[in-house]
Amino acid sequence: MTDKMARLHELTALLNKAARHYYQLDDEIMPNRAYDALYDELVELERATGTVLAGSPTQKVGYEVISALPKRAHEQPMLSLDKTKSVASLEAFVDDKEGLLSWKLDGLTVVLTYENGRLAEAVTRGDGLVGEVITPNARQFRNIPLRIPFKGKLVLRGEAVISYPDFKAINDALPPGGERYRNPRNLCSGSVRQLDSAVTAERHVRFYVFAVVEAAETAFENSHARQLDFVRTLGFETVPTVRVNRTNMHEAVMKFFNEVATNPLPSDGLVLLYDDIAYGESLGRTAKFPRNAIAFKWADDLAETTLRAVIWSPSRTGLLNPVAIFDAVEIAGTTVSRASLHNVSITEALRLGIGDRIHVYKANMIIPQVFDNITQSNSLIIPDRCPACDGETTIRQMHDTRELYCGNPACPVKIRGAMAHYVSRDAMNVDGLSEKRLDVLLRAGVIKTPGDLYHLEAHKAAILALPKFGEKSYENLIRAVENSRHTTPARLLYALGIEGIGIETAKAIASAFSGEWSRIMEATVEELEAVEGIGTVLARNFIAYFEQAENRAEAAALRAELTFDMPQVAETDGPDLSGKTFVITGSLTHWPNRKALQEALEARGAKVTGSVSNKTDFLINNDAASTSAKNRKAADLGIPILTEAQLAEMMQESL
Repeated sequence: MTDKMARLHELTALLNKAARHYYQLDDEIMPNRAYDALYDELVELERATGTVLAGSPTQKVGYEVISALPKRAHEQPMLSLDKTKSVASLEAFVDDKEGLLSWKLDGLTVVLTYENGRLAEAVTRGDGLVGEVITPNARQFRNIPLRIPFKGKLVLRGEAVISYPDFKAINDALPPGGERYRNPRNLCSGSVRQLDSAVTAERHVRFYVFAVVEAAETAFENSHARQLDFVRTLGFETVPTVRVNRTNMHEAVMKFFNEVATNPLPSDGLVLLYDDIAYGESLGRTAKFPRNAIAFKWADDLAETTLRAVIWSPSRTGLLNPVAIFDAVEIAGTTVSRASLHNVSITEALRLGIGDRIHVYKANMIIPQVFDNITQSNSLIIPDRCPACDGETTIRQMHDTRELYCGNPACPVKIRGAMAHYVSRDAMNVDGLSEKRLDVLLRAGVIKTPGDLYHLEAHKAAILALPKFGEKSYENLIRAVENSRHTTPARLLYALGIEGIGIETAKAIASAFSGEWSRIMEATVEELEAVEGIGTVLARNFIAYFEQAENRAEAAALRAELTFDMPQVAETDGPDLSGKTFVITGSLTHWPNRKALQEALEARGAKVTGSVSNKTDFLINNDAASTSAKNRKAADLGIPILTEAQLAEMMQESL
């Protein structure tokens, strides 16, 4: 923070303290002349910087009481972060990149929007899709600017918190013998979501920025650190952050750990974020988590033990998962003797060797994990042969981690895993084909690929002679296979087992291509990146799968065996919008939410995607003059921007 901004914060706090003592406590901590001089200095600083903090004594801030908190849909979903308690996982995550490590503050996430230099709106995280509008309350936050020297649209995410000292003071002020507030996080949430902003003002809520969502026409040299530097020049306080890489990660984590007891802000761990904005965005997200950041939770109930072995367990994709075997220890009431090491990167980061002294714990009190390695002998040998088939292994760089794979396509574990995935409930849902029966069929050689399931009648006699099978179980299996022929493009796509393609991602891709299998197989990187939640890395993984001749052949053969149940376009009185692609952004007033509008468009044959591209026909935004990223991209590509009123006219629907 600049010297002027630091002085601005200092004067605001000092003058408010003096006023409180003078007017509320009948006490004077400075002469009137000194107060007036400092007040004049603050006025001049506010004029020079263009920043006015909430609660500034130069402002007459009134309190507002409302009947209910209105709702607002977020322009971008606010997802939770994936979590780890292992420093080695953080090192593997950052790999050869640079990251920002910061406190994971434990309060209430809030989005602030500034328009033309003034606070226009504040919205809570809510369920990640829809939050509550708390603008009057946000104006009572102790340290946010109400006015800033930035004339475009600025959207910030941050955490509203009540510090431990303020929390103690609030509890101490309660009547003796009465019930006390339990923790700062719950008190902050209740304070921020009050209907009376006067209550918020009494609770000393502070706001710390951790992300810039939008800053009109402002370049940050592709760096999150630069973003935080920028907002500090406007008078905001940011979450304390340090720059890290793989080399200094352990040291940085321990520095934070040593400050936990003295940190005045409530936190429940750390957050690691790639500093490279474009790289982080290129990774996309899963249905639950963004891939550009990860949360670190402090490990508890650490137990020291000795590493005795590392076994490599094969999976359906050929991935060999390392598992640590160690002397049994008691953790959280149970005996633990093994824990997943996840991948090669983490085993390397831990510098493991047989006989090393290690710390282990239970993540979320359930899953055993290795926290760190005391000895760090770094003598572990990565196997060059698969333990299941003796096939040659290779190390692949997947995203930011090194992983060990079996290169033998005929590895029995890979075949079994692929088959089990294909028949699973979210995939083709071949009901009744248990893992035991699947193993029997595989060992007998009756099936070798998913396509073989659709020709079991040719092996009836052989199947009836197998254990676990009789006439009735055979008929049930045939019936289940026949039922699976009627499926959806999304289920087949998920059933193929493409790296990174979960069921929700498969649904999004299938929807984006209207379920047309030939288009899905020929998808380009650009088309896939236009699908909500898919970044460059996932798009390239998808394309790489279909570039392999054997994969294309298998996918085409399976498609020929199946009948797709395609969603029916509802009968409507409006025009047919088939072939048109829409993107929805901003708040809505006519349709209750974006999902409802999406369904209305899809009912007329249109496609709705999450990102603007050269495939987009219309962008829907009631604020057509907005300088948001989507509006700017639409303008650059010459894509019309429609308000709800204009869209309703197009759809022949009255508002």
